Amino acid sequence: MKISATFAVSLIIFLGIFSQWLAWKISKPAIVIMSLAGLVVGPFLNIIVPSQILGDSLYKSIISISVALILFEGSLSLDFKEITDTKMTIKRIVVFGALIAWILGSLSAYFLAGLSITPSLVIGAVLIVTGPTVIIALLRQAKLDSKVSTILKWEGILVDPMGAILAVLSFETAKVFTSTSVSAGILVQFGIGVVIAVIIGGLAGLATGRALQKNYFPEYLKSAIVLCLVLGTFSLSEFITHETGLLAVTVMGVILANMHISSIEQLKHFNENISVILTSSVFIMLTASLSRSVLVDIFQLKIILFVLSMLFIVRPLSIWLSTIGTDLTSKEKALIGWIAPRGIVALTVTGYFTNLLVEEGHQDAELLLALTFALVIVTVVAHGFSIQPLAKRLGLAHAGKPGLVIVGSNRFSVAMANFLKEYDIPSLIVDYSDKNLEHAINTDIESYQGEILYEVANYNLDLVIYKKMLLNTPIPLYNILVSNEFVGKFGHGNMCIINVLGDKIRSDFKELQHIGVPRLGDYRATYLSLIRLVEEGYTFSATQITEALTEESYYKNTDYRRINIFTMNDAGDIDFFTTGHRPKISNGDYIVSLAPPSPDDSGQHLEFVNSKSAFNTLQNNWTR
Repeated sequence: MKISATFAVSLIIFLGIFSQWLAWKISKPAIVIMSLAGLVVGPFLNIIVPSQILGDSLYKSIISISVALILFEGSLSLDFKEITDTKMTIKRIVVFGALIAWILGSLSAYFLAGLSITPSLVIGAVLIVTGPTVIIALLRQAKLDSKVSTILKWEGILVDPMGAILAVLSFETAKVFTSTSVSAGILVQFGIGVVIAVIIGGLAGLATGRALQKNYFPEYLKSAIVLCLVLGTFSLSEFITHETGLLAVTVMGVILANMHISSIEQLKHFNENISVILTSSVFIMLTASLSRSVLVDIFQLKIILFVLSMLFIVRPLSIWLSTIGTDLTSKEKALIGWIAPRGIVALTVTGYFTNLLVEEGHQDAELLLALTFALVIVTVVAHGFSIQPLAKRLGLAHAGKPGLVIVGSNRFSVAMANFLKEYDIPSLIVDYSDKNLEHAINTDIESYQGEILYEVANYNLDLVIYKKMLLNTPIPLYNILVSNEFVGKFGHGNMCIINVLGDKIRSDFKELQHIGVPRLGDYRATYLSLIRLVEEGYTFSATQITEALTEESYYKNTDYRRINIFTMNDAGDIDFFTTGHRPKISNGDYIVSLAPPSPDDSGQHLEFVNSKSAFNTLQNNWTR
């Protein structure tokens, strides 16, 4: 079936993004969905053969540029301050563990897969990568204890760009030492090329950073200009010394990450979006490029042996050797030594180096895609299905109740967190201001100071054990912004927003007319009112529904001043009362409300603060 290049490109991009969406929708690894999509339109139906439709030269260029941008995006997260603050265990795994995995992986490729020296060294380097996009999804699913979760998470982040850099160096070094025309001049030329790449990347990073700091670029062009500078750095380095462009853009990203530029977050967000499109599209192209013979090769004994070696020898041994003398227990080493799923970056970088190696005359390098594809699929499936039961068996999974994240610290937030603590339900209060967090810290409540949109995006804040989120800041639009960002992770039913303004003046703000996430409680449950009630002595109270006290009786006879906040069952699951939803409740469950300190039979309803003047005062006094 012959199709136009325009239709092929459109279909590739569509399949990549649709696969990402479908994976999110059904909570399955995106890489599996993309693999199936690429195989169907490629070797199975023969609709798309990228190298034929796009032309071999353009196809290779797209792969090269995509890998460069993906690595640049990953390197933007390599802040040396973050690395310094991590534990010695992580440093050992990232440095010594990666080195051991490279050596053992290269030996496995050479002796078991039957590859020659150069392809073996390259594939050994590439396969040290355990990308964060795959790891984070598994960690969220398994709810591991924070120690193991942190180690796996940061290993994925830090090793991600290291794999490609090591592959570049392996390729160049092996090419020098295996060339028939080896001479001192070639060695010097290689060394100079690496130095030049580092210099180009460093200067490009410094120059770009200075320009951003001095606002030389308008806001609407910043991301686009930086993207062009990245491509220019990659191309210049490639022009001067072939195959050093990846090293140059990685150095550029690291320099920018460590200049701590305020506007870098906008760049990260833009590059992340570009990276999603590129990784999705490139992955579809790579899997579509696999021939049926390559798929058959996957079932060869030598590839099966290589995959088994990577799973049961290379990974466990690299972890156990690199963590000798650390505080890791044998159970923690066992779990970390098993979990190492490879992802999109591994296959994308492999596709890039396969082309280079074949051009250099290493015909056995055609097997690299089959090796990597087999390892990617096996690790994603094996680790994805085994991480949770294995972690539970080893006692390393969070066996407690699902937690609640409260964004915004105030007396109501702290009172709720204290109540949940009595029932062993974990809670975390996140706020940018240390002043706002003082009360939480003084009452020994779990808290985190930082901008949640930034901290989660950069993997600094681990929300794995938390199932619900309550948005409780006095800035309505900020609450909506955070809700839009996290609704994909938590789901609409697991998120709730405090009604800051009250229904009387909320209608004055068109931006707040249609909010996707539900609002807490009834018309009385406004931000100011809830805080005032806590200050006046209102406390959280749990009433159990039983055969003697039915749900109907509770609603009929309860004190009118109570504000119902959520329901809670024995498993620790909570369900918020919202303006449009009353939770279902069974016998044995609890209705948790904000209750007055003493009975009152006056029959007079409380007055609740909903005025515009109070709202304006609140906005001015809030510390951010």
